[in-house]
Amino acid sequence: MRVLITGAAGFIGSHLCEYFLANDHQVVGMDNFLTGRIENIEHLFHHKDFLFIKHDVTNFIHVPGKLDAVLHFASPASPIDYAHYPIPTLKVGALGTHKALGLAKDKGAVFMLASTSEVYGDPLVNPQPESYWGNVNPIGPRGVYDEAKRFAEAMAMAYHRYHKMQVRIVRIFNTYGPRMRKNDGRAVPNFIDQALRGKPITVYGSGKQTRSLCYVSDLVDGIYRLLLSKNNTPVNIGNPREITVLELAQILRRLTGSKSRIIRKELPVDDPKVRRPDIALARKTLKWAPKVSLEDGLQRTIEHFRGE
Repeated sequence: MRVLITGAAGFIGSHLCEYFLANDHQVVGMDNFLTGRIENIEHLFHHKDFLFIKHDVTNFIHVPGKLDAVLHFASPASPIDYAHYPIPTLKVGALGTHKALGLAKDKGAVFMLASTSEVYGDPLVNPQPESYWGNVNPIGPRGVYDEAKRFAEAMAMAYHRYHKMQVRIVRIFNTYGPRMRKNDGRAVPNFIDQALRGKPITVYGSGKQTRSLCYVSDLVDGIYRLLLSKNNTPVNIGNPREITVLELAQILRRLTGSKSRIIRKELPVDDPKVRRPDIALARKTLKWAPKVSLEDGLQRTIEHFRGE
């Protein structure tokens, strides 16, 4: 295949580029480096099957030649990022999705949308199945990301129904691994960076809120399987093992050998209290389940941060 990956210089996007190249596909990577980093993909620039285009996907997208798939992964994706870039976050979810869908339609390509567990908001059911409509505050500080992704899903499904396009919607749950930015505001990079520096580990609220953490290689495998499937409706990809944020802080303190103390700060507005995917659909239709254990994945991530 020849595929376009928007957000190619981001955490997940860069791993996707590597995976497709490793499986003998051609990759066109696209990014404007708003939150992506050139360091994530510069090792791919010499690859004969990799082409990079610096471009803002909220503007008209032109890619010469055939495309078999368009994977739209461009977006700020952490609370710090979309608090700092609220309007670009909304624009890439709305205008960027529209432009990427138009390109896929023109090329006769499969369109894949990187959606998120955030479409479920602060859920009232746990675990969250794809049939759950969510509990989202549209005007809260997280609404710019939540609603951008919900709108993007609606647009993808409109193109599927009206234009008969093949679409894939992956609802990505908390994912971690090498190439996360240490200052991106998410729990794993925050805790690792603080532990390695011997600084206090900051847990927000009581620490009893839960997260389900999926290692990036498992996520990428699920995304690839979904792309090759016939699922035109959303599919959860994530690890159903649920732990509290406080437990995560304690595990990372132990794995890093840190003496950092754990302190608490006020819980951010609309921070979800539970987060756990129901992956029955992925198990059934994709024959997918996560393989990397939490401790193993965290150890690999710690080693990456030590290197940085």
